[in-house]
Amino acid sequence: MMRISAIALLCLLESTLSFTILHQSSSLSASSTTSTRTFLSSDWSSFAALEDDEDTDLVDTNTYAKEEDSQELKAQVGASLEPPSIDDDGSSSIAPISVPAGSQLELDEDTVLGVLNACRAELGTLFGYSAENRGVGITGGVDYVGLDGPIVVLRLKGRYWHQRTTVLDRIANYLQQRIPEIIEVTVEDPWQLTDEANEVW
Repeated sequence: MMRISAIALLCLLESTLSFTILHQSSSLSASSTTSTRTFLSSDWSSFAALEDDEDTDLVDTNTYAKEEDSQELKAQVGASLEPPSIDDDGSSSIAPISVPAGSQLELDEDTVLGVLNACRAELGTLFGYSAENRGVGITGGVDYVGLDGPIVVLRLKGRYWHQRTTVLDRIANYLQQRIPEIIEVTVEDPWQLTDEANEVW
């Protein structure tokens, strides 16, 4: 998307119209003044598009394997890419809590962190934690942000093959089937659910 700033607009106007005002005054008579105005139009030869490069370093430019490539090639490509980091949400010290759907776990931060750790492993095809997934361009990760009463707030980052709303729904279903007191699972910023967020590295 091209943005034109006020300065660029002024430069454009300046190159399109040129004003020349000549004032001549005679030393003999103060009343003899000549004014001339010349209007010239530009041929647009010096006009160039303004580049909006402020976000170009955030776009994912990695090369990935194709879906039909072998698992070995996918893993090789994926091994060259960093897995999504797990932000320091305290989950690194919490062991995964792998329990079947329908369990009745208590709602507290440690339990949510443990079940989320298990979710990352069990729903692994959604995320970029494995080299094979990263190899085909799935670099997405999920982080715990906090609890707001019975609402779990998460952060989605990276690229997903599925729509981000679908990813969030799958995570929410996983958590709610094991911790039934959770009434909602949401993201900290609604922008994280957009297609645009999927293209940001």
